[in-house]
Amino acid sequence: MEYLKWSVEDSIATITLQRPPANALSSGLLRELTAALDEIEPSREIRAVVIHGEGRFFSAGADIKEFTTVSSSEGFSNLGKFGQDLFDRMEKFPKPIIAAIHGAALGGGLELAMSCHIRLVSENAKLGLPELQLGIIPGFAGTQRLPKYVGTARAAEMMLTSEPITGLEAVQYGLANHAYPENEVLEQAYKLAGKIAKKSPGSVKAAIELLNYSKTKEFYEGVKRESELFGEVFVSKDAKEGIQAFIEKREPHFKGE
Repeated sequence: MEYLKWSVEDSIATITLQRPPANALSSGLLRELTAALDEIEPSREIRAVVIHGEGRFFSAGADIKEFTTVSSSEGFSNLGKFGQDLFDRMEKFPKPIIAAIHGAALGGGLELAMSCHIRLVSENAKLGLPELQLGIIPGFAGTQRLPKYVGTARAAEMMLTSEPITGLEAVQYGLANHAYPENEVLEQAYKLAGKIAKKSPGSVKAAIELLNYSKTKEFYEGVKRESELFGEVFVSKDAKEGIQAFIEKREPHFKGE
């Protein structure tokens, strides 16, 4: 695999994102993640999964430069749906997935983390959905998962201001389970995964299935509408300006077009 690696030790699979400098979620990385899950799911040896990022970040977002290669509203909607379907699969995955987050989980990176069953964070990590800063919107079900964890008002503030919260705040708001010093996050994730790995795989699988009944019909309607609007917003002039400004590292100038 080009963008990630995975291995197994003591019944725990580790998936490491390896796409420097920011572990951006390109379509290639998402396909490799799908392939890794395909191998992990039927394994009787593997009882839990830990996902983390190599280098400075967990994942700082989707691959913005890849966005410039997509030209149609339908193309963007399909890109969004691919990520949505993968993350829905992760949330329903029969083996618990723990995200060990350091540095930053922004945009698509946070959407990936929110699809995991449990999130552990470094105290000073940055978590957020800053897509509106680019004149676009979240596209991997972030608009539907974030309010579930932090409430509608907090989700509105995070999305509409594009400002991230810290790992400590994420725990306080219910977005993460526990916060640790950065050098302890991965170790603590393995410790937690080890506790779960001792449980009966059948009962763990049943518990995960039952937890997913909290996802209502309205959740899936919202996810479907998100992918439609993801495509519509992406072909606007403001989106082109926002993405270009991001690439050029300057402030965007939106005109409402």
